[in-house]
Amino acid sequence: MPDSAGRHYEGDLLKKYVDRFPQARILVIGDIIMDKYVWGGVSRISPEAPVPVVEVKRETKMLGGAANVIHNIASLGAAPILCGVIGQDHVGDEILQKINDMGLSTEGIIVENRRPTCIKTRVVAQNQQVVRFDRESLSNIMPETIQKLLDVIGDNLDELDGIIVSDYGKGVISGQLMKGLRDLVQFSAGESVVVAVDPKTNNFEYYQCVDVITPNHYEAGAFCRFEIVDDKTLLQAGRLMLSRLNSRSVLITQGKDGMTLFENNGEITHIPTIAKNVFDVTGAGDTVIGTFSLGLAAGLAPKLAAILSNFAAGIVVGEVGTSTVSAEQLKKAIGE
Repeated sequence: MPDSAGRHYEGDLLKKYVDRFPQARILVIGDIIMDKYVWGGVSRISPEAPVPVVEVKRETKMLGGAANVIHNIASLGAAPILCGVIGQDHVGDEILQKINDMGLSTEGIIVENRRPTCIKTRVVAQNQQVVRFDRESLSNIMPETIQKLLDVIGDNLDELDGIIVSDYGKGVISGQLMKGLRDLVQFSAGESVVVAVDPKTNNFEYYQCVDVITPNHYEAGAFCRFEIVDDKTLLQAGRLMLSRLNSRSVLITQGKDGMTLFENNGEITHIPTIAKNVFDVTGAGDTVIGTFSLGLAAGLAPKLAAILSNFAAGIVVGEVGTSTVSAEQLKKAIGE
């Protein structure tokens, strides 16, 4: 059985490191998505088909995917850089405007004219998601776009504490890009830059030799080719991922059961969830990897960074819709 953490920690110490977040320099590269929500109510079933009729009350748009990761990091006080791809369309323009409104740089956002900006539209009624429909391209980005993204990373590398790879399987993350990223970090920055990956199930072969990878238990089970159903299979999965991916640590998130950190020094730590209510897990993985990476960049050991990210995740799953956490909310949760 892994050691248990999360109930025993120095709250004042964690708050001290949260106050260091504004000094952390994080770059996020991955799939940029717009999350659109159509909110309404249901009072009848359609006479045309056995489906609910949603009476629309309002619509909202929020940054999703890699853009939600930087939104989380910015909400915690840092000034991250986003690298990714949008289309030459109004959705892409809206994303650029939202990032500009946060006072963040858009230098790493590349426009591909023939590629639509990814938008996920969710219809929500009575706080329940009724349906989701996506407009997207799943094809790989162009080789020249990959080089432009790597050039932006290279130009900023000397000032970075961490790089987050946010892979939603929309074509930005590939073997070519990850090889270029590893080469940049290895030859230009030594081991001073932490590389963290939020994975996509079908792309695990790209994630060799990173500092941390943060799959949920379904993704970890898919990689290991067996279902994680108990402590035994969880331990098998974590150790297998450490070995096969040659990573320094693996953080497996387990929903209501919390998360478990596996480190290549042999330590295994389980962190129970602190969420009191779970309304929506949308974007929780973005919150976990953003907070965990900020913790590492601020100087926390992986175990304490994982505890911190567990607090942040416990806050966002209590909200409906993609959400973020502020530094003050995080410190309040630690205190409570």
